[in-house]
Amino acid sequence: MNDTAKNWLIVIGSLACVGLGVFGFYRFAESPLVVRLAMIIAGLAAGAGVAYLSTQGKTFVQFARESIDEGKKVAWPTRKETIQMTLIVFVFAVVMAIFLFAVDTAIGYLIAWLTKRG
Repeated sequence: MNDTAKNWLIVIGSLACVGLGVFGFYRFAESPLVVRLAMIIAGLAAGAGVAYLSTQGKTFVQFARESIDEGKKVAWPTRKETIQMTLIVFVFAVVMAIFLFAVDTAIGYLIAWLTKRG
């Protein structure tokens, strides 16, 4: 069996695990909600575990780990910087709203004046 067919079987198996979890959720409707939710979570976990066996699954896990490492390298702003930048954006938005209101009102008066004169 070639790798492509193997990966497709793994994906189908993964989807089957998730499907079984959803099936269990609806099939056992009389069971407590906690048990039914556990069925869905177990189906998702089993599906993720089976998907990890494929080439794409291993590539995704490697990508996720590298993304976390890159996120740790980012220079995040301090709380004070975040608050200051948020206030600057808020003030700028208010100033722009007032400016656009004034321009819109002026253009409205100009058009009203021009249409009454003509």
